[in-house]
Amino acid sequence: MAAQAVSNSMIAEKPFVDQVPHDFAREHLILWIDRDGESVVLHGEQTNPAALHNVSVLLNQWPEREPVESAKLAEWIDAAYADAMEHKSEHSSLELEDSTDLEGEIEKLIGGQDADLLSTSGKSPVVRLIDSLLFEGIRRSASDIHFQPMQDGLLVRFRIDGALIDARTLPMRFAAPITSRIKVMGHMDIAETRTPQDGRASVTIGQAKESEGRHEVDLRISTLPTSDGERVVIRFLDSNQGQRLATLDAIGMPKDIHSRYSTAAARPNGIILLTGPTGSGKTTTLYATLRYIATHGGATGGGDLNIMTIEDPIEYKLSTPGLSISQSQVNSKKGMTFSSGLRHILRQDPDVVMVGEIRDAETAQIAIQSSLTGHLVFSTLHTNDSVSAPPRLIDLGIESYLISASLSAVLAQRLVRMLHKECDGKGCDGCMHSGYSGRTGIFELLMMTEPIRELIAGSASATQIRQVAMADGWRSLREDGQRLIDASITTQTEIERVAVDLALEVDL
Repeated sequence: MAAQAVSNSMIAEKPFVDQVPHDFAREHLILWIDRDGESVVLHGEQTNPAALHNVSVLLNQWPEREPVESAKLAEWIDAAYADAMEHKSEHSSLELEDSTDLEGEIEKLIGGQDADLLSTSGKSPVVRLIDSLLFEGIRRSASDIHFQPMQDGLLVRFRIDGALIDARTLPMRFAAPITSRIKVMGHMDIAETRTPQDGRASVTIGQAKESEGRHEVDLRISTLPTSDGERVVIRFLDSNQGQRLATLDAIGMPKDIHSRYSTAAARPNGIILLTGPTGSGKTTTLYATLRYIATHGGATGGGDLNIMTIEDPIEYKLSTPGLSISQSQVNSKKGMTFSSGLRHILRQDPDVVMVGEIRDAETAQIAIQSSLTGHLVFSTLHTNDSVSAPPRLIDLGIESYLISASLSAVLAQRLVRMLHKECDGKGCDGCMHSGYSGRTGIFELLMMTEPIRELIAGSASATQIRQVAMADGWRSLREDGQRLIDASITTQTEIERVAVDLALEVDL
């Protein structure tokens, strides 16, 4: 909240945020606060004195002035207006309820193309409401926001830490203008309501005229006709989150698995697979792995590797100053599939290749062959656990001896919610009364020892591979989850929610 962002003893003055446009405050770096009952004007080092004077005239007050570092003040200003926006979201919905000119509102939202969430001046109620909801989702670290039409209203839900949480219900008659506005943002056909559509957009939070403090979030938009109207889901692809989870340690990988996995990732060739369902953090782990290889130089010991990817979609941009990684996007309309993209990448003299997903036999075959001809290949596969990956590749038509010769390691993972420390998991406003806040990973690593390779070459089942791996120290996802339970980081219920004990099912 704004008060917390500025100081425990300071609150942004309501007359200031109500009467001074956020764009003006951010451009001139001015913020009025209440410090222990006294008004104080915070300003940047380069703030124009005339701007300070004009605000004082507007509010008819001339309080004490205090200079603040520009970057810090910009953050406080954004937080203050964001807090005000949260409180105004209810007011925006009420303003919508009082509106009877829906056609006029739709015309306004069609013309509202401003993508800066924190710029609110001049926007229609629908636009401001959607901006507020998007901003609330981003602030709560939601991965998706759902607009689900029902008979009695439009249900708005956030997916936070993998769980769908109801945010609010809006009047049903506003579903159409809200959907239209979102379609406009995603450059979609607002007149087409009977066919599913996909769109993309990006929004920014931060200073409009300076890159410092600017925060960009990509949106992936999907609409789907239902019996109650069009359903809309927006996925947030937040580059800031990608930077926060830039290392294998940051995603929660335990030291023993980290050590063995890093050893496999440092090899000059072979294929490493990550398995798990959608939303289990596989791409984040792959990105962290590529950063690790790029900075540590892999088997060459130097940072001179040609690292390339083919993805669908590119979730975060990996290249930064001093870190060179080339990323390509799947485009099926243009004939750019995983298999064709991988073929083209192999003509670019790569050392390390990441294929977003092995979906078919052709992609699997090319990936395996690439790993056998001197390339280090990373990819993902949809299986429940690590020991099921070799049989799955056999099911795709890959010869077992090729899998045995090329596979270096299989890492299975899940994301589990962590107990909210502030409320000891009891539930509070900060965690939307779920008792959880944030997620971390549990992992299961299958290394290719000689006994395992022999089993794979003989087309062994997942059960047989599991039994031999357990004798070599392999532990299941549930067993890895026990370390988090013992440390009071998560609960038994949460581990059971995401990790099925396949070994127990076999025994039964």
